[in-house]
Amino acid sequence: MYPEQIVQPMRQELTRLGIEELRSAAEVDAKLHDMKGTALVIVNSVCGCAARNARPAIAAAMAHATKPDISTTVFAGQDHEATERARQYFTGYAPSSPSIALMKDGDVVFMLERYRIEGRSAQEIAADLVQAFDTHCTSSSATATATA
Repeated sequence: MYPEQIVQPMRQELTRLGIEELRSAAEVDAKLHDMKGTALVIVNSVCGCAARNARPAIAAAMAHATKPDISTTVFAGQDHEATERARQYFTGYAPSSPSIALMKDGDVVFMLERYRIEGRSAQEIAADLVQAFDTHCTSSSATATATA
């Protein structure tokens, strides 16, 4: 586990976008258990592909007009309990860090695992996310996020 002062800026890259950080299994369950609507769940990581590809892609995608109802993040290698619980919601997917899941009514409808993040540009990943938002989220999702 890395010292918190090293990890904090990586956490803030997402939280400053309004993405809620979940640090315990109870917090994950409070957000995702029986959730109706859409949820973006990001498994953040210290690795280079998270810094170079995933977090910048998420920042670009979150600027899009259509967004999930809620956006959350857990930090792999730091917040073990929260990360393991979040991964339990990703039925059919192996643990992957970083990864980005879009859930709708409790089911994963779109998933970017590490192998689909690594070696791709942030712009390509952002385009995938925006397409998933447009496909699975509604215009009212953007309004709900803006008013929350």
